[in-house]
Amino acid sequence: MKCFVGLGNPGKQYEMNRHNVGFMALDRFAAKWNFGSYQAKGKGMLAEGHVNGSKVYLLKPMTYMNLSGEALRAFLDFYKADLADVTIVYDDMDTPYGQIRLRYQGSAGGHNGIKSIIQHTGTQQFNRIRIGVSRPAPGYNIADYVLSNFSKEEAPALGQVLDLTGEAMAAIVEQPFEKTMAKFNK
Repeated sequence: MKCFVGLGNPGKQYEMNRHNVGFMALDRFAAKWNFGSYQAKGKGMLAEGHVNGSKVYLLKPMTYMNLSGEALRAFLDFYKADLADVTIVYDDMDTPYGQIRLRYQGSAGGHNGIKSIIQHTGTQQFNRIRIGVSRPAPGYNIADYVLSNFSKEEAPALGQVLDLTGEAMAAIVEQPFEKTMAKFNK
């Protein structure tokens, strides 16, 4: 069993925000692999499916970004799941737009969703797919930036990076995270 947790904020007004690229990645993956629809479960929306015969869960916390750890904790406790089988998918300003970086440990780096996950799991060691959204221009408010929509100029690369994220997710289901990390961190 594997679980991917896409970070984002619930609600139509946030749908295309940079901060919601984790939700976008899960939705694209669910469509590609013919997952069932999301169902309310605990503090999130959960979809179940199979990737090449392996059971996979997709979790979108409905707690808003800053409390994402609550939804993950509820999932781990209910399913008696191991954090080693979970990968967090989220936006990262320190990764260039259009690229992804895989990591298995590290600090929150100022990301409030990751801070919450660290708080609720008690560790900084968990698998992550960081989807690059780049940093805003100097002087631009960070919160305004991550809560803004991707621009029309960014749209073509967004589809490509979501597909790349899905390829990494499928690889994580089938092989050790370290092997997937070596393949996708170019």
